Amino acid sequence: MTTTTRLPHAGRTSLRAPAPPTMPSPRPRPLARLAARGTPYLFIAPFFVLFAVFGLYPLLYTAWVSLHEWKMGMKGDFVGLDNYSKLFGDPDFWNALVNTVGMLVMATVPQLLLALVVASMLNQQLRGMTFLRLGILLPIVTSVAAVGIVFSQLFDRDAGMANGLLHLVGIGPVDWRAERWSSWAAISTMVDWRWTGYNSLIYLAAMQAVPKELYEAASIDGAGRVRQLFAITVPMIRPAVIFTVISSTIAGLQLFTEPLIFAQGSNAISGGSLRQFQTMSMFMFEKAFRNFDYGYGSAVAWMIFLIIIVLTVVNFLIVRRTK
Repeated sequence: MTTTTRLPHAGRTSLRAPAPPTMPSPRPRPLARLAARGTPYLFIAPFFVLFAVFGLYPLLYTAWVSLHEWKMGMKGDFVGLDNYSKLFGDPDFWNALVNTVGMLVMATVPQLLLALVVASMLNQQLRGMTFLRLGILLPIVTSVAAVGIVFSQLFDRDAGMANGLLHLVGIGPVDWRAERWSSWAAISTMVDWRWTGYNSLIYLAAMQAVPKELYEAASIDGAGRVRQLFAITVPMIRPAVIFTVISSTIAGLQLFTEPLIFAQGSNAISGGSLRQFQTMSMFMFEKAFRNFDYGYGSAVAWMIFLIIIVLTVVNFLIVRRTK
């Protein structure tokens, strides 16, 4: 009887081939590392180049001009902050500031509220929704000059449709260009008609991202459309609201074309015979390009810039902290 001896497991030899030695990965070349890190900056560089040429340089050059007595065709002496001191004591500047802020408030607040309501309606399941969404874009693509001319006729004192509608309810004709409040109302209506659709599309795009489950839960709890709008929609689209408030504030402080066309006369740049609707941009244009006082006009331009920054920051803080 033949016996076999089994080798223990530890004594077995492995037939597996040894793993090849790992080679260290080659280090990237300096040029490749520079290309990998600099590519994102290369993509955004055109914006900064254009901004530096057409934005930053004119801004700094305007500040330099505002420190001089700069008339047409000649550079005067360095006067420091004299133009700003003169500006603070100019009643016409303060009148233009009041007009600008007044029309800003009168136009922006109804505009954004109406845009919110229109966007909420367009967010519903309605027939012809594509046609309705395209329809609110028509005022945006319309020439601002054409808008100004049409609304100037609508608010004409003798044959305007606005006075015709007031006559139907027993109100006498209004000379819309003669008084401050009437001219503010007419110009604000013009601005609202042009930009309400634009803000509505921004709100509508933000509303599309709001989860539908929130509205379904609110409906089960008995919340109506108005309650859902202010309790769910507005808090969820707060970034869009902040954007529209800031952009509308900037546009309102730079208001120029609408009141200029609305004036319709030789004193158009003055905003009426009593400067009742002259904005800061119109005041700057009058000083720089009609009176050819470029130093003083540049000071006005820089004051507009600083006021825009201050009001934009204030609006941003208010909207961000509002619950």
